[in-house]
Amino acid sequence: MDDTRHDTAADGPPRLTRLTFHGPLSEPRADALVRRLALAEPTSVLDLGCGWGELTLRVLAAVPGATGTGVDVNAEDLDRGRAAAEARGLAGRMAFVEESAVGSSRGPADVVLCVGSSHALTAGEPPHHLPAALRELRRLVRDGGRVLLGETFWQRTPTSAELSGMWPGASVDDQPALASLVDLAVAAGFRPEWTETASLDEWEEFESGYQADAEVWLADHGDHPLAAATRERLDRHRAQWSAYRGLLGLAYLTLVPVR
Repeated sequence: MDDTRHDTAADGPPRLTRLTFHGPLSEPRADALVRRLALAEPTSVLDLGCGWGELTLRVLAAVPGATGTGVDVNAEDLDRGRAAAEARGLAGRMAFVEESAVGSSRGPADVVLCVGSSHALTAGEPPHHLPAALRELRRLVRDGGRVLLGETFWQRTPTSAELSGMWPGASVDDQPALASLVDLAVAAGFRPEWTETASLDEWEEFESGYQADAEVWLADHGDHPLAAATRERLDRHRAQWSAYRGLLGLAYLTLVPVR
């Protein structure tokens, strides 16, 4: 976790310091994912839409000699990743690159991670981007390697009333069902080695951690120039989470490329 201290009086709320992973992922599940990816004995790991690259750093720690590249467009997250790599003695084995993942030339790699970031691989609009994004992942992974895809899906079909409380313009078509997601991966040239989904506990920890820094800051800085906008953002996201809680799932698919 990032221990960076912020001058909240001047800068506004700190950002995501309560989150280890930028998604609903527990320590036990992360450990299992890393063990599974390490079985492929990768020498190269590519993380697309990496954020601060926590999962890739753990893969590198588990596979001595492997090198990693993280690609993202968020400079703040990349700086956090570089600091974490330096602190863990992995800076010489992990590069964080600020660039778009569309048409990436960074592969092929032995292990490719794309967790919550498939939208970053194509110019298409979600969810219709998924077939093209999966084809890109197949292009970027070597035969015998692994892809870890983290992708949202509907746990059941939401009602119109439930959709009305989610993000603007939310539609049943915004997410596939889990079976359809796996079928898309197979059609793109993969076999699913492992299929698992985030639990409600993982979602609650993530959603609480996503808001917590700003909520605590807001309680102490109600007269700050950024307070009104922060309050509006927090209240809007909390309402959306209440609407998709138990409906929006996240699948972690460990995929084997078909030769």
